[in-house]
Order: sequence, then C-alpha cells, then structure tokens
Amino acid sequence: MAWLSRALRVAATCPPPVLGPRALTGRAGPTTEKSVPYQRTLKEAQGPSAVAQGPSRPLPSTANVVVIGGGSLGCQTLYHLAKLGVSGAVLLERERLTSGTTWHTAGLLWQLRPSDVEVELLAHTRRVVSRDLEEETGLHTGWIQNGGLFIASNRQRLDEYKRLMSLGKAYGVESHVLSPAETKALYPLMNVDDLYGTLYVPHDGTMDPAGTCTTLARAAAARGAQVIENCPVTGIHVRTDDFGVRRVAAVETEHGSIQTPCVVNCAGVWASAVGRMAGVKVPLVAMHHAYVVTERIEGIQNMPNVRDHDASVYLRLQGDALSVGGYEANPIFWEEVSDKFAFGLFDLDWEVFTQHIEGAINRVPVLEKTGVKSTVCGPESFTPDHKPLMGEAPELRGFYLGCGFNSAGMMLGGGCGQELAHWIIQGRPEKDMYSYDIRRFHHLLTDHRRWIRERSHESYAKNYSVVFPHDEPLAGRNMRTDPLHEELLARGCVFQERQGWERPGWFTPQGTAPVLQYDYYGAYGNQAHEDYTYGCLLGDEYTFDFPPHHDVIKKECLACRGAAAVFNMSYFGKFYLVGLDARKAADWLFSADVSRPPGSTVYTCMLNHRGGTESDLTVSRLDPSPQASALAPAFEGDGYYLAVGGAVAQHNWSHISTVLQDQKFRCQLIDGSEDLGMISIQGPASRTILQEVLDADLSNEAFPFSTHKLVRAAGHLVRAMRLSFVGELGWELHVPRSACVPVYQAVMTAGTKHGLVNAGYRAIDSLSIEKGYRHWHADLRPDDSPLEAGLAFTCKLKSAVPFLGREALEKQWAHGLPRRLVCFTVDEKVPMFGLEAIWRNGQVVGHIRRADFGFFIDKTLAYGYIRDPSGGPVSLDFVKSGDYALERMGVTYPARAHLRSPFDPDNKRVKGIY
Repeated sequence: MAWLSRALRVAATCPPPVLGPRALTGRAGPTTEKSVPYQRTLKEAQGPSAVAQGPSRPLPSTANVVVIGGGSLGCQTLYHLAKLGVSGAVLLERERLTSGTTWHTAGLLWQLRPSDVEVELLAHTRRVVSRDLEEETGLHTGWIQNGGLFIASNRQRLDEYKRLMSLGKAYGVESHVLSPAETKALYPLMNVDDLYGTLYVPHDGTMDPAGTCTTLARAAAARGAQVIENCPVTGIHVRTDDFGVRRVAAVETEHGSIQTPCVVNCAGVWASAVGRMAGVKVPLVAMHHAYVVTERIEGIQNMPNVRDHDASVYLRLQGDALSVGGYEANPIFWEEVSDKFAFGLFDLDWEVFTQHIEGAINRVPVLEKTGVKSTVCGPESFTPDHKPLMGEAPELRGFYLGCGFNSAGMMLGGGCGQELAHWIIQGRPEKDMYSYDIRRFHHLLTDHRRWIRERSHESYAKNYSVVFPHDEPLAGRNMRTDPLHEELLARGCVFQERQGWERPGWFTPQGTAPVLQYDYYGAYGNQAHEDYTYGCLLGDEYTFDFPPHHDVIKKECLACRGAAAVFNMSYFGKFYLVGLDARKAADWLFSADVSRPPGSTVYTCMLNHRGGTESDLTVSRLDPSPQASALAPAFEGDGYYLAVGGAVAQHNWSHISTVLQDQKFRCQLIDGSEDLGMISIQGPASRTILQEVLDADLSNEAFPFSTHKLVRAAGHLVRAMRLSFVGELGWELHVPRSACVPVYQAVMTAGTKHGLVNAGYRAIDSLSIEKGYRHWHADLRPDDSPLEAGLAFTCKLKSAVPFLGREALEKQWAHGLPRRLVCFTVDEKVPMFGLEAIWRNGQVVGHIRRADFGFFIDKTLAYGYIRDPSGGPVSLDFVKSGDYALERMGVTYPARAHLRSPFDPDNKRVKGIY
C-alpha cells in the first residue's frame, strides 16, 4: 500500500521510472496486468485471449456496413444502425470488445458542456445507458446516477458554470449553483476553504464500459447485427467508378474478406492505421492518460463525481473509493502505436502525475493518508481541436470516421453513435455535427505532422481550461498566411486562427503582436515565452466581461459606420464551378436563382435533403473564356465564381463535390483560394475612396448593388463586387496574389484623407449582427432551414426549378415553422456571447446562438431560435406577443424581440443613401 502523500515524496527522490520524467515519447509497451476497474468483469467473463483460435464466428461474404473497432463508438454505432433498421451490419474487433482503450476509461458522464449540440448528444447517451438498453435487454448496464459536482476556485470559473446552468434550462437539465457551505453539506469530506462555489448536477453519473458495451452488442445482435471478435482488419479494398470517384469495395481480414460499400472506422488510437489502409488521413495522436484508484475511504460512499477544473483533476466515485485523474501540460506521446496492444497498460510516470495528486489532496484532504490500490495508465487518442472525428472521409466515398474522442468516447458515444448511423443511412446526421465532421479540417492540415502534434498537445493541456468566447490557440500558428500578413502585422494586427489561416482579429494601437513558435507551455524542456505580447493580449480576452480593448473594437466599428474601414478577407474560400453542366449543377446546389446574366452576384444558401443549411455564400456568374487568367479559368459552357467563409471552405468544397458526384454532373470545381486575395472596403466614404483607385464608374447606375466587374486597381486587374457584409455601401476587391500589397497600399493612401481605418473580424462580428446578417455555424447551421432563419428570400420557391432541399422546405412551409430565429436587444449594457436562455412569458423557449455588442445602436444584440412550448408552429404573432428576458449566468435581463434588425431596417445604407 502506498500513501498518496508518500507518492509525492517518492516521485521527487527515486530514480526515474521506465519513462523519463520529461520524456516526450512513450516507448514502453504494455506492462504486467494490474488490478483495475472492469478488468475482472471483462477477462473472467470472456476467458483467456482467443486470438490464435480464429474469429469468434464465421465471416459473412457481404455486409451493408462494416464497423471496425469494438469500443464504445463501435458498439454504439452498430446498435444504432440496427435500431434504425439496417440489416447486415457487422462489427469487427481485432481482439475482444473494449480491449483497446474503452476498457480502462473512467466512464464519467457530465450533462453540461459549453455547446448546445453536445448537451443533446450527452442527453441521448444518458437515455441509452440509463433506460433504453435495460428496457430492451433486461440487462443492467452498470449506470450509476451519483451526480456531478464542478468546482470553482475563482470568479471566472463560477461564471462559466453559471453559463452552463443557464443553457441547461433550455434543455431541461437540472443544476444548482452551490455556496461553499452548501457544497460542504453535500460533500462533507471536501475542503471548501478556497472555493467561490460549485455547480451541482444531480443526474450526472458513471458508466461501466464493460457492461455498457456488452449490452449494446447484445441489443444489436437481437436486431440482426453481428459482432465478430478476434478478427484483425488487414486492408480496405477500393474501387474507382466510371466518374473517377474512389469508393469502398471490401474489408480484408486475416480470415477472409467482406464485400461492403460502407466502412466505419471506430478504431480509436488505431484509427490512423486503419485510415492508411484506405488512403484516408486521420488527424489524431496517441497519448498516455492516467488515473489511480485509492483504497477504501470511509464516508465517500454515494458522493457525486467531482471535476476540479482549476486543479485539472477529476475524482470519480469507485464504490467506497475514488479514481483520481486529470490532464497535465506535459502528457507523454505514444509514438509507435502497437497493433498487438490489448487490455494493456503502461507504467505510470509519477513525476508527470504528481500534480494531480496535489490537487486531489487539496480538494479531499483525507486522500493524504489513503492508500493507492492500483494505477491505470493507458493510451487515448486526441485531436487538434479536442473534438471527435466523424463523417464521411473526403478522400473516399463510403469510408466513415467515428474516432478521436479525446477520452470522452463513453459519454459522447450514444449521441455520436446515433448521429453516425443517421449519417450512413441518409447521407447527413440529424443534428448539427459540423464541429465533429472530418471535413472541417482543410486538406493541407490533415497530414501536417507538426500542426496535428502541436494542436493536439494544446487541446489536451487546456482540456480543463475555462472556455472563453474569444480564446485563440497558440499552437500550430502561421501555417497559412496571405500576402498582406506582414503588412497588417506591422500596422498592429492581432490575428485570429481559422483552419490554419491567420486572419485579422483587431488592430492594437500599442505596436506589433506577432504570434511566436509554440512553446508547449514550457513542457518537454522548452523555454516558455516571456513578455509575449500576443499572449498578453490574448490573456485580456480571458473574461466574460467586456475586454480591455472593447473601445478599440468600437472605434473600428464606428469608423466603418461613419467613414470607411478596410477588411482583409483573403482567407475566404474562392472556387470556380465551370463546365457543360455547370448551370444544372448551380440550379440544384443553390437555393437562390443564380443563373442570371454574367456580371450578377447573388447571396444564396446551399441546403441538404432535409432543408438544413449547409452553407451561405455569394455566387457570381462569369462570361465564358477560352483563355485562363489570374481571375478565372478557361471554360466552355457556364461558369460561376463562389466566395465562401475561409473557416468553412473545406466543408463547402466537400459538400459541393459530393453533390456533383451523386448527381453525375459534368462540370469542374476548381479551387482558387490560394491564388487570390480579397480586400473589402465598407462605409459611407468607400465610393469616394475607391473612385481614386479603380478605373471604373462606381455610381449606382453604372455599378449597381449585387454586381461584379473586371476593373483595374492601381494598374492591376481585379474583380470588384458591390456587396456588403456589414450593412454599408461597399465593394470587395478580389485580387491576384501578387497584386495584393500594391492594391492594398493604394487603397490606404487614397483613404487617408477620408478617415479610412483597418478593421478585423471582431468588428465584422459586431457590425454584421447589428445589421442582422447571418453567420454560418452560429445562427445558421445544417439543422436550421432558411425559412426558420428568416432567409426565405434566398429560396427560389416561387419558381418551378428543383433544388436540393426544396421538398423539405415546401413541407415545412405547409405545416408551419417549428421555430424561428429572433433578434433581441437588451437595453442594459451587459456582455453576451451565446448560450443564454430565452424566457418568454415566464417559460424557457430557447437559447441564444450568437450575441455581440452593437456600437452604433449602443445595445447588446442577440439571436436565438424560439419554440412554442405547446408544440405548435411559431407564428409571427407568437413572436410579437411575448414578454421576453435573456438569462445570463443566472440573472435575467429584459429584452425586446425584433422581426428584423433595428439598424437601418429599410436597407438604405447599402444603397448608398445616407
């Protein structure tokens, strides 16, 4: 028996263990077996390893779906496929169910996360393990509802918990903010002297990985699915169809092959290896993750699980003991992942783990004299943004991912397994899964080793950090920069990162703020940056109040409203859709009528078959040309130029490509994103400024709104578009890469006497919400229809032209809208960021998706979808007749609902009428 307090001293005095105290790489293989939770259940129930005996049952020759990996996600996906009626689904496990990483997981389930989608996913997992499986099979999964307790040691942490509590009210999740005294009464063994408060969620609990996966497999088998253990996959067969599209054809194993059109990679830590079999990039890394199990603790029985985020430690109730684990800044990478690793563990590096012991003893002092029963150090997979990898791989049709769950595979497994099953069956999930979709990552990043490693490390190290609305990564920066990067950096630009791109966030008047090479927070022998300007400015964002540079952003916004601002939007995705069937493809892809004369530009949406919004973008009709130029490819037939948000460019590319393949359109999609920059000049003085730079007449008659022309700017040929994303008179200049700097400099020179300023995306966020323009994946997502979002004008429903999603929209329109996006203003100057609960006549009817401060109207604006609690359609009268309040961190603020933006509701400013 080892006391936890003694372990601290031993770590400091004993020779280094197998893995050096600062070793970056874990080279050791699995150690001898240890007494750990669930091992007895799994191994004694199933007997000794039977790898040499062959598969647990004969392989079928064909299957509709083959799931690879028998952990939490594999079992949940198989179960939900079977439950949704898929026959002939097969799960292949190389050893035994849960033998990879699932068997040693802590199995915690916390219902509240700072994401509405994740709250829904967690709720489904809880229903499956606490109710559905037992009702279907008569077996108990091992679910224990002992509650969850989040610890706040500072005001910002408590504010974060209060935000979660407000969001939970929109989903019926019971939670309570407790004082230190109330916390002590609930958990008598806890030290509360340093607490600001806690968040108690009584219906949180603990899952048993073995019991859950066994029951899932049995329930799936009862519906005709097959689970085949001791059957390692050795290859994926791929065929190329008549249109040159790569598709899954079969799965090869050591014991034969299975013909199948669909494979689901749920191989966890081994998912990258499975991906390589199919030519699919899987951006994850394997790391050691550890916890210790204590001896018996008197009085700990029935206590809630604890997350002490500020100490980066969790305490899981283990009968009459505790499991103690956490996330450290110096995790050990498992570089050479062994394909023979099963039910294995590593030796625990006590010097790495010591910090968790210190945090645990501080929180529960009795642990100082409590023995350690066992140590558990196993592999887990982690991803660059700490989100799972799901959906169809862009490189291979029919190859789906369900991996990279960052130690959360058990608690997210039910919700994600269900969505993955929907994805496979109908081509898209039911919920908004963009944050998990593998297509969120740009293809240049998914096999970039340094980016994946740095970002995955930072995501692990910051797993328990407060989630602030305007945080930015420090890892994996400066991967993709546009031609204006150095020019803007010299002018004080504070950059944001989106999918590898550095884009302007805001401009500091206090000098330059370059982003430095990642320092791993001082781990692995790296020297942590000191006097790091960018890091200090980022630290100012760590608040739920207005940041210190609130007034700097205000000046950028008001300059745009009163004079003009220039925005560098070069990171935008810029695609060409050209060819003989380009018009047919455009009619089908885009909800608006984009087949207008060349020179026109149209704001439109792209929808899925359920009428959900996959994207919003601008589409410009091009004249055909036999010769390519820097501004357009050579093409015959019809051509369109697409401009999409850079953060979602890969998602747009993949969606369009999939539709073109499915519909067999004869046209090309060409990526011009790296070849062009994009500069936008917006504001009342924009016409006067640009008239000095461009060789074209910019009058309303000569250059109307929503049109584009090829013009010369400072002698360089550019494409000018009269558009606005902030509600002002303005133009976008789409500029060949080599001309970006001289064109930008000419604009700035011309604008000097007119009050032109540089502005960033923080200003765009404020200006656009003030005008009521939508942001995709904030107030407009794949589970929102344009009708619900107030974008019916983007849909050609009055025409007879069919388009993707039209039938779903027509059905929704006929039955009435189940929810509507509503604009709210709050008179009290209070910061809001999203997740606030929406109250109507004393009932919660939704939550805020997006919020910001509008500097021109001098109010907080917020957008959220509301529902009728009675279940009926949400009419305009329902919206107008309510008495509203928004709940922020447990405090409600009176709010006014608007059917359209209170800023320039008649759209005069975009027309140049001031």
